[in-house]
Amino acid sequence: MKKNRLLSYEWDAIAGILAAVVAIVLHFLHVIDEHIILPVVLTLMALLFINFMRHTRNNENTAEQVELILKTVSKINSSLAIPDIVLIGPRQLRVSNDLFARNMRGEATLFNVCLSMYRTQPLFDALLRPVIENPHVTSVQFVLDVSQQEAWQTDVLPKIVNSNSSVKVKEPRWCSLQKNLSFILADTQPQGTAEALVSFWGEPFMSQSTDHNVPRYILHVQAHSELLTQLIEMDRNCHIHNSEC
Repeated sequence: MKKNRLLSYEWDAIAGILAAVVAIVLHFLHVIDEHIILPVVLTLMALLFINFMRHTRNNENTAEQVELILKTVSKINSSLAIPDIVLIGPRQLRVSNDLFARNMRGEATLFNVCLSMYRTQPLFDALLRPVIENPHVTSVQFVLDVSQQEAWQTDVLPKIVNSNSSVKVKEPRWCSLQKNLSFILADTQPQGTAEALVSFWGEPFMSQSTDHNVPRYILHVQAHSELLTQLIEMDRNCHIHNSEC
């Protein structure tokens, strides 16, 4: 370690400075005159200039290498395709759901969600309350199958009424939904970019028990995904053809 440190010193510059100091000291002692000092000073200036040029060239080489690395990284990033859909497993489920709820803007649509998920107060507080009480969410629209009307009145509506932001929740749109797909759709950016969390009823996407169903896997549909158009169309069709959904 010490040897490497010694090799890193600029010995030529150190030797030139020492020579200049010695010459000046000797001049003050009247051992040598200015005719000898002048070549020493000029030699020192030449050494410092050579040292400066060497460092300048090293800096240029370093800058070229950094620029090459940045170009390589940029090419790698451009070659990586951004996924349209991200699968979220049990370990990331809670964190991803909380993050999505916090980023929601405008109207949130909950399409064909299983109301048994919100039957218990802890699950309601963890899954639905963050959506309702998000200050950036202006309204919450449920689109539900008619078979869930009793669960809505018994298990979900009383909890919503007790929320501070219950006025945001609209009357559900009741349809005949013969589908096992459900999703939560909302803008997630201030500029109005929509994203969605998609899940499916039943195994393996949902953990089923006698008391309630809880999502096990969900799909995070990104803003640039073409699937968003299909989800929005499903919601629109149910709204327009309510009795035919």
